[in-house]
Amino acid sequence: MKPDRISPNLDQESVWDYPRPPRCEPTPKHLKIIFNQQIIADSHQAYRVLETSHPPVYYIPPNDIKMEYLQSTSQGSFCEWKGRAIYYHLQVGDKRVTNVAWSYPQPNTRFAAIANYVAFYPQYMDACYVNDELVQPQPGGFYGGWITSDIVGPFKGEPGTWGW
Repeated sequence: MKPDRISPNLDQESVWDYPRPPRCEPTPKHLKIIFNQQIIADSHQAYRVLETSHPPVYYIPPNDIKMEYLQSTSQGSFCEWKGRAIYYHLQVGDKRVTNVAWSYPQPNTRFAAIANYVAFYPQYMDACYVNDELVQPQPGGFYGGWITSDIVGPFKGEPGTWGW
């Protein structure tokens, strides 16, 4: 059962106003990711993917990521909208997380702008920031959305939301 939409304030967006199929758009927002006390990504050139009931997923260009900390894995997945994804492990010093980031090397045409850009699950990072605001991870372990104060839900990912 679809939940009641939270009405956004003038300076907010509701994830229930995001489209399906999803939309990909550039964002001028400053993104920063910290893992094991190291800034691993710092970008003003990212894209965000917006899909009904999901907070934005940010895709960061490889030039703005310390790619030496990422190792490709055998994990893969398929998105009906974006295509086939590859995954990465992240290791900084002695701290390692597996399958924590993903990328679309050859996305479908509508998502060509994010080819080889990398998205990160915020729940496995020490901190993720959008314009200096600490991100809250999207609930659940499957999705990688970034929740900030300018985004309202309810959000897919909590128990009982799989059918939304």
